[in-house]
Amino acid sequence: MNEVACDHCGLPVPAGLYQETQSEQFCCAACQVVYETLHARGLDRYYDLVEDGGDPSLRRGQATGRKFAEYDHESFQEEQVRVEQGVANIEFYLEGVHCAACVWLVEKLPQVLAGVKEARLDLGRRRVWLRWDPQQVSLSAIAIALDRLGYPPYPLRGREDREQRRQESRRALIRIAFAGAIAGNVMAIAFALYGGYLEGMEQGFLSMFRWTSLGLTALALLGPGRVFFRGAWAALRTRTPHMDLPIAIGLMAGFFGGAWNTWRVGGEVYFESIAILVFLLLVGRFLQQRQQQRAFESLEMLHAVTPSLARRITSDGSIEEVPLTALALGEVLEVRQAETIPADGVLVSAEARLDLAVLSGESRSVRIREGDKLFAGAVNLGGTIRCKVEALGKASRVGRLMALVEEHARRPAEIVRIADRMAGYFTVIVLLLAAAGAAFWTWHGGADPIEVAVSLLIIACPCALGLATPLAVVAAVGQAAREGFLIQGGDALERLAHPGRLLLDKTGTLTEARLQRLSWQGSAALARAVAVVEEESTHPIAQALREAESEALTQHPRPQVKAVELIAGMGLRAMVDGRPLLVGSPAFLAAEGHELPEQDIAQVLGQGASPIAAYWQGEGLGLAAMGDPMQAGARASLDALRAQGWQLEILSGDHPQVVQAVGTALGLPAEACQGSMSPEAKLAHVEQAVAVAPRKPLEPVVMVGDGWNDAAALAAADVGIAVHGSAEASLAAADIFVARPGIARLVHLTQGARNTLRLIRRNLLVSLSYNALGVGLALSGLLNPLIAAVIMPVSSLTVVSLAWRGRSFTRPV
Repeated sequence: MNEVACDHCGLPVPAGLYQETQSEQFCCAACQVVYETLHARGLDRYYDLVEDGGDPSLRRGQATGRKFAEYDHESFQEEQVRVEQGVANIEFYLEGVHCAACVWLVEKLPQVLAGVKEARLDLGRRRVWLRWDPQQVSLSAIAIALDRLGYPPYPLRGREDREQRRQESRRALIRIAFAGAIAGNVMAIAFALYGGYLEGMEQGFLSMFRWTSLGLTALALLGPGRVFFRGAWAALRTRTPHMDLPIAIGLMAGFFGGAWNTWRVGGEVYFESIAILVFLLLVGRFLQQRQQQRAFESLEMLHAVTPSLARRITSDGSIEEVPLTALALGEVLEVRQAETIPADGVLVSAEARLDLAVLSGESRSVRIREGDKLFAGAVNLGGTIRCKVEALGKASRVGRLMALVEEHARRPAEIVRIADRMAGYFTVIVLLLAAAGAAFWTWHGGADPIEVAVSLLIIACPCALGLATPLAVVAAVGQAAREGFLIQGGDALERLAHPGRLLLDKTGTLTEARLQRLSWQGSAALARAVAVVEEESTHPIAQALREAESEALTQHPRPQVKAVELIAGMGLRAMVDGRPLLVGSPAFLAAEGHELPEQDIAQVLGQGASPIAAYWQGEGLGLAAMGDPMQAGARASLDALRAQGWQLEILSGDHPQVVQAVGTALGLPAEACQGSMSPEAKLAHVEQAVAVAPRKPLEPVVMVGDGWNDAAALAAADVGIAVHGSAEASLAAADIFVARPGIARLVHLTQGARNTLRLIRRNLLVSLSYNALGVGLALSGLLNPLIAAVIMPVSSLTVVSLAWRGRSFTRPV
């Protein structure tokens, strides 16, 4: 069969899902649900808007088929929904949005569902804001509609914190708008005054323009500009100087110097420069605050690792679906096959098999027995189980790890701490120079000492210095985004520019994030029989065995399977075409009298894979090597990083023998390959590495991962990097997200960081050179306050231009 593309997402359709009698073909049931929903609602224009050339996996259907009944529960509504004048409001995180076509589709929701008044999607943050009439439509119905469109909605915690951040952003924008309006008017008046200097102006008009400028500038400083003076006063009061202090001194010197000259009707005024600088500085501060707010907002995505729904066993033995907020300690929950454990607890059932990959990174499932502990975020691979709740919310293991992530995310950037330390020395030096200059010209004469001091304070205002780094970083972040690197903060780029210790997760980072059959020893007929027997299982190993034979099963007759018997934790028995078949661990087959050669099993283990054995009467024995295949070009990429000076290590939750095999294939020594590491162990390893790293930030500790179990380590590292295909939790904790696949992207990222640091140093050199030259001219009496006030914003604009024209991230050859 020739390869057929899915009619929804464009990915290849597996041979087992191809329907000869159907005109439309789909790679999965979710894509079919989304496709049929779009056409039934008249929204098929979505396919005309989808961006060509993107990753087709991003368009793959995400429909879950959930009922979202917990969203209508009273406790959920009280926590998440805000009602104003009979209209309900909520904010959801949407999975699967990736382009402008998604925005168009989500915002068509009012046409899809009666009662929905408005749907607004923030593509960058993947959040939708909904307004609806609760008398016409329920929240669960809205969630089902979004799910059927391919965008499963997840609730966001911390509504009060989000509202506070939203208010802060609104106030910052109001300050910028106010300062911008004042700056525009003061500049218009300044043009009139400049014209008067050339052509002459009546004294009455001159005084009116000056007093008007003074009043408007006073409004700018007392209104939007007071944030700098509050910061400067706090710095003095707490004896912790930062950049607000020299900025406030420069603004005050310029304002009071102009006010004095306006009062005495002589000399120059500098109000237009002060007003423009207040506006520019507020814009720069807003950009930095938005980066920090986005980082904190993204932490809320960590909650997506646990479900919002739980099945509670009531006193009469019935089952009710409730939101997590309605649970209490000691209650018994039911968790069905392939569902996620909603809370920490103790297993009440006889036994269970869990996928702990989201917590530990271990690619192999784990078997637990009655009385053992289980944790929220694990996936139940076996049948229905019951567990008793022991910890909820922040007290759970997930909650504690999220608290660690947030704690590390709140740490101040190294570059900010350095700038704040410099600000104290800078302020003292500038004040001493101004006093020395005034004293010198008072003693020797020849220049106005007051004008010398005011000129020096104005020209030394570190506005260009304060803009040099953030604007260069903002420009570099924009260029990086076009190359597929999403960066939350500029300090990450600064640190990444220096080689240090690079700690790599294994699964999903160095290897593919899904289990595959790497090799097979045995007959082809046995391999097909094993695949057919495993068709009803949801276990990852069963899925990998099926996928390996999906095409072969379309080309050969299917064996007839009867009487499948599952032996928990060992394997299964079945009758296939009337002959007994066994599949499971080598130990299981040996116990049944079918032992494989030890050298064959040792060979599989030496590859870093797990052995799965099979026996079919008449076909003999078979042995499958199950593991995560190495990413293409991984060895060459790590060699390139080593050549740049990076020290490489592997931290993995997988078995140490598996990790050692992968490390050997990548050229890493045994001591650099750590296995069986829990999230807490990874965090402790990173914290220890950060604590002993010399000469920070010149030798940073960088963590690269993709799973929820890497989130705390990513947040604790000097730089956390989440690779393509990462879990939402690691995206939230990381400083940088690599949006395109391939470990080779790390080489491109480190080179871009080096280029960015060069641009930042160039901008700082320009700013410092300007300040040094200006201070020298002011001290010599060759620079009057008017020229200083004109040069000051010009220098800031020069830095802005240099920042935006710089090229940090270029497309690799």
